[in-house]
Amino acid sequence: MTIALVFPGQGSQAVGMGKALADAFAPARQVFDDVDAALGERLSDAIWSGPAETLTLTENAQPALMAVSIAALRVLEHEAGLHIGRDVAFVAGHSLGEYSALAAARAISVADAARLLRIRGRAMQKAVPVGVGAMAALIGLELEEARAIAADASSVGVCAAANDNGGGQVVLSGAKAAVERAVELAKARGVKRAMMLPVSAPFHCPLMQPAADVMAEALAKVSVHAPLVPVVANVPARPIKEPAEIVQNLVEQITATVRWRESVLFMAQSGVSSFFEIGAGRVLTGLIKRIAESVSAAPIGLPEDVAKFKASRA
Repeated sequence: MTIALVFPGQGSQAVGMGKALADAFAPARQVFDDVDAALGERLSDAIWSGPAETLTLTENAQPALMAVSIAALRVLEHEAGLHIGRDVAFVAGHSLGEYSALAAARAISVADAARLLRIRGRAMQKAVPVGVGAMAALIGLELEEARAIAADASSVGVCAAANDNGGGQVVLSGAKAAVERAVELAKARGVKRAMMLPVSAPFHCPLMQPAADVMAEALAKVSVHAPLVPVVANVPARPIKEPAEIVQNLVEQITATVRWRESVLFMAQSGVSSFFEIGAGRVLTGLIKRIAESVSAAPIGLPEDVAKFKASRA
């Protein structure tokens, strides 16, 4: 069994996530304590008790999801004897999940990941005033078709492919008028489904350049090491290992397309047979099953998931 670990992005958060792991396992509790200490506040209270509006704030959701992912990973390491450098072929994360993947691979510390994601969340929210940008999901088409629609809609403002999620799902991002125009064009061209998304900022498009500039400055102050396992990065959809390349990629991914479909296909074609989504939810598990039907995919975010994984390795 060749394993890849994948880490979820924004939208997978839910009040109470990670609580069962923290209650059952000391290594998970330690991660939440470490993240609280790094941020100088008890983010764990918002994660476990809400309210949902507080947890959903981009500046909270991003470090919170990373904390849950690393807590789940630490439990796998402690309880199931998983060793990243020995047992895992690749790690990858969707958008902010790339920071979780890098922390998992020991390229950055958990404390630095928490602080960077807090900065990233604030910078992304601040880059474009609320109501000026928008995002939309197009279902039932491939990336090139979505890019053609985005190009046509760009006549009224910035519009770009933000996420190539796979399974015929592409998310567009940009100026509100342009994204609305893209939805109209998609419907007129018979796209299966096209809908505006309830988001507060247009992520992964050129309008996010101010946030990319902030992250370049923040990342310059952080120690980045070669990862213990190849990290399949969002921007090139291939493994990266050099610290300088990792930093450059994290800056670029703020404005670039998240090439998730290609990332999964790369790992599957490189021999990965089993994907495990580490942390909250099962969004990536569903996407992976639609992208590469020959592989298995399962979430690990609860104590019973850890028990199943441990049994599979016995």
